Amino acid sequence: MSNAAIATRPGWLPRFGRYPLPLYLGGGLIGFIILIAIFAPFVAPFDPIAQNLSVKLQPPSLAYPFGTDNFGRDILSRIIWGARIDLQMGLIGVAFPFLIGTTVGAIAGYAGRAVDAVAMRVVDIVLAFPFLVLMLAIIAILKPGLSSFYIAMALVGWVSYARLIRAQVLVLKSADFVLAARSLGYSHFRILFRHILPNVLTGSIVFSMSDVVLVVLNGAAISYLGLGVQPPTAEWGIMIAEGQNFITTAWWITAFPGLTIVVMALGFSLLADGLGEYLGVRE
Repeated sequence: MSNAAIATRPGWLPRFGRYPLPLYLGGGLIGFIILIAIFAPFVAPFDPIAQNLSVKLQPPSLAYPFGTDNFGRDILSRIIWGARIDLQMGLIGVAFPFLIGTTVGAIAGYAGRAVDAVAMRVVDIVLAFPFLVLMLAIIAILKPGLSSFYIAMALVGWVSYARLIRAQVLVLKSADFVLAARSLGYSHFRILFRHILPNVLTGSIVFSMSDVVLVVLNGAAISYLGLGVQPPTAEWGIMIAEGQNFITTAWWITAFPGLTIVVMALGFSLLADGLGEYLGVRE
């Protein structure tokens, strides 16, 4: 791996055994949310979309630990089922930009000249528009829903990965091991994807962990605006939007989904910090 991508571990960062503490904390939080999402049918006490107007707007209690909403639906059950949607949005919403940006950045950095110039001008054009505004425009052109959200993320979110990979490929393509591979007659495809790319992916993987946080927040924002997941599906952004009219009388409708988003964001942030510290990646 390039020396530019390696950093000495700061001595003040806490460790627990072999791995840094943030890696344990973030992995534990995300692992817990994943388990909750997988076993949602067995963990959730009620049907997340079943309405019971006789118990609407009930405050937190033993029967309803997180209270009920204006349709009498159990907030806890909706949060548990909503974990599936929000995890899906975060992971899939990062996967496609990661793949597209890595491919474009690697080819642009290795090919250079005209290919690099064209790719970077496209990056500049995408970056010229506000991220969320461009996403809203793409989703509006298509139609509200998860599929449109994933397409918008793929078309907008790849530029950060492309710039990150390109910068590292530009450094490594003149490294000694690359020159040795060329002298052995290896193809450009083999040199790029078997020798250079594995040595520059670490930084992008760490960045993708922190990027999941932004994708989840963007997904919640899109759903809040009515352009993402559609009611009555249980999703944290929708739950916050549905409770905004009751914020002064039934605070629990928005408070608990909001806190859940914060916990997931904290988990992925800690995971990114711990993974970056463990792998010795310089920000």
